[in-house]
Amino acid sequence: MLTANTEMQTGGIVTDHYLCSVLDASTHTREQCMNLIELVEASAISASQVQSVEAQIELSKQQKLLNSYISRLRELNRNAITKVRNTKQTTAEARQEIDRLHLQLQNLYYEERHLRGEIAACESYDHNYAQLPLIPVEDFLHLHPEHSEDDEKTLMFARINHELSEREALESQRQGLLKQKQGLIADNKKRKDDLASLDKDLETFIDAAKPIQKIFEKQY
Repeated sequence: MLTANTEMQTGGIVTDHYLCSVLDASTHTREQCMNLIELVEASAISASQVQSVEAQIELSKQQKLLNSYISRLRELNRNAITKVRNTKQTTAEARQEIDRLHLQLQNLYYEERHLRGEIAACESYDHNYAQLPLIPVEDFLHLHPEHSEDDEKTLMFARINHELSEREALESQRQGLLKQKQGLIADNKKRKDDLASLDKDLETFIDAAKPIQKIFEKQY
């Protein structure tokens, strides 16, 4: 666990359990170093042989304890390096996934914008059927009340079909009148030709009758 001294030094910033154990081991190692320095200084000042031997024994004991702390600190340091490498690898993989998702999101955004543009172009397109001189809706529904419940699209199709049938009927009438006109023209031409032939025959008759007319004129 994190000692009170270490927690005070970090100010509660470090909350990760593993990092707390590293800081705790570092604190113990530092304290052990300070204790060992104090023992070395005390042993150098002591002049008694007995005290020197006891001090050496205590010094050796504290040295071994320091070595154990240092070994533990090195182990924690190696584990920390491994954890950092693993974290970097995990972070890199997560970043690649985020980049992939971001690129996919951008592609979807561009596709959405393209589709919205296509929809707007279709909605604003000046269709030919919109320019057809169709009869008003009210008049059409009056003629065909069965379409009164149709939606806008179905009603438009019905009006266009109605216009088509009306135009086909008018075209049929036009063709009939055209044939009738052509027949009358042919009739008139024949009568005109007949009249022209009659005029010619009449002129021929008049010319042939002139000698007879002169004979009658001489007798009377």
